[in-house]
Amino acid sequence: MSRAVTTRRPQAGRHASRILPQARLSGPVPWVIAIMIALTVVAVAGGLALGNLASNSRAEIAGGVTVQIVEGAPQERNRQAETALAILGNRDDVAEVRLVPDAEIAALLEPWLGDIGTEEDAIPMPALIDLRLRGVVDEAMLADLRAALLQDVPSARVDAQASWLAPALEAITSLQYLALGLVLLLAATSVAAVWLAARNALGTNRTTIDVIHHLGATDSQIARIFQRSVALDALAGGAAGLLVGLGAILLLGRQFASLGSALVAGGGLSQMDWIIIAAIPILGAILAVVTARMTIISALRKIL
Repeated sequence: MSRAVTTRRPQAGRHASRILPQARLSGPVPWVIAIMIALTVVAVAGGLALGNLASNSRAEIAGGVTVQIVEGAPQERNRQAETALAILGNRDDVAEVRLVPDAEIAALLEPWLGDIGTEEDAIPMPALIDLRLRGVVDEAMLADLRAALLQDVPSARVDAQASWLAPALEAITSLQYLALGLVLLLAATSVAAVWLAARNALGTNRTTIDVIHHLGATDSQIARIFQRSVALDALAGGAAGLLVGLGAILLLGRQFASLGSALVAGGGLSQMDWIIIAAIPILGAILAVVTARMTIISALRKIL
């Protein structure tokens, strides 16, 4: 008798999918998965772009120091700037030193102050010296630079470039955490949707499941029927969500590219980033299948 039951089990497992016509997650679940995947794609792309932006910004300003010569008299300002260049150029810890031209400073200020010009009667501008140090920029090194310039260049102000961007980098980090939280929330929402749909499908097919279970089908065989259905629905919804998400990414990318900002350009996506984004529907399908299997097996153990 035991042998007869054993031989019926594989047959019941193979044909159970034909006996359960409502095993698929009918209703809005595939559309819900598509929406969740689309939002996840946008959130992940945004988080990766922000990470690239922060990394490139930190690399660009690493070892960067700015010296401002804040002097209203143009001749005295120029004299102090030349003196500062001579002092800084002779230091072993300075890898590169450059006096920023007045025309470049005026171009940087033009979006906020308009055309301020570079003539003698124009708005006074400080002289800017751009430094690249060989070591790590810390408070001790900045204090040493200030001390070296204090006697001959009293109008000099020495600042690390990283300190200027510190608030912006902190904001970027906060946005990355926000993107991560959104991804986790979307994943939890998808799990809840699949759980509800699997429970509903199990309840709809309760009578048929009882029959094929008495014919010898195991809990795992019954769960695999729903797993295949969930995988198909999740992959279909994931593909649609990926296409929508990619469209949103390309649209946003064009909008930011039109700004023409070098800072924004540092937030582009790398090849590995695109691979991660393309893997999101697959990961979503795996999550949906695992959720469905755990839900079905847990429910079957309680009702059978």
